[in-house]
Amino acid sequence: MSDFAGKIVLVTGAGSGIGRATALAFARNGATVIASGRTPESLGETVNLIEKDGGQAEAIPSDVSRAADVQNLIRTTVERHGALNVAFNNAGAFAGGPVADMDEDAWDALLATNITGTFLPMKYEIAHMRENGGGVIVNAASNIGAHQRLPGTGAYAATKAAVSALTRTAAIENIGSGIRINAVSPGPIDTTMSLLPGETEADRTERMRSSLPIGRVGTLEEAAAAVLWLASPASSYVVGHDMVLDGAASA
Repeated sequence: MSDFAGKIVLVTGAGSGIGRATALAFARNGATVIASGRTPESLGETVNLIEKDGGQAEAIPSDVSRAADVQNLIRTTVERHGALNVAFNNAGAFAGGPVADMDEDAWDALLATNITGTFLPMKYEIAHMRENGGGVIVNAASNIGAHQRLPGTGAYAATKAAVSALTRTAAIENIGSGIRINAVSPGPIDTTMSLLPGETEADRTERMRSSLPIGRVGTLEEAAAAVLWLASPASSYVVGHDMVLDGAASA
């Protein structure tokens, strides 16, 4: 429970899914969590869950695809809490369909959220950490992208492969400044994103029995545990790594 005691941890996309689960896990391990995302109501729910669990958190809404929002997010975090020690850049979106049929506006929106929405937070997090003794950054990529390609996911795969490459390049550039940067690449996790259109959770359970070597989706707790390990002193020699968490789907 002491790995993150006294640490200020920023989680983007903290209003649901892996972001919320990871925010809760950081708080349970002693961190003060800054929960960020586009929807104040869902962020408020995350903060309430953390506080009911005895943790400390604050919601600061932002759109990670907008530089002014991200600058304000980092500035406000530091002004109110005195530091930014760890960041989990988790905000992301999914859009499917064959490459030839991909709507151009949907393509632009996906790039804005998944690539720009990782680049901008990382840019301003690094700027702060360089001047303040270092820190740790974990970015959310995906097993679809650098590790696996599936029909109908070309645009999403392109954005997440870019996140993986961006992460590893930034890691090399910044480890000399004491900033340790890695990525986590989840496969199917127990969120709505892993459900096919019209599919129930029971349908998904049956599908995963035969389609995944491990035979099931990952839990939110398993995804959060991977992020916390990458952010913790236990992984202090791990730099520029893209950790795949997918039950051997891309093995």
